[in-house]
Amino acid sequence: MLSTLLIIGGAFVGLIVLLAVIVSLSARPSAKRGSTSASRTPSWVAQSGRPHPDAWSPMTATSTEIRAIR
Repeated sequence: MLSTLLIIGGAFVGLIVLLAVIVSLSARPSAKRGSTSASRTPSWVAQSGRPHPDAWSPMTATSTEIRAIR
């Protein structure tokens, strides 16, 4: 009885440790402390030089975006 509880408890603790490792490794890197500016982009964001496309605006004829073939 006691050995069964120890095995179940050990498996439970092992799963919690595994979950903590996965969460810590998948977390985004934090921005520098002390910077509260919302307009500043974090260092992990790729700088492509183009604004984010607006999903509701129509595409222009000179757009370089890939269009869906219908």
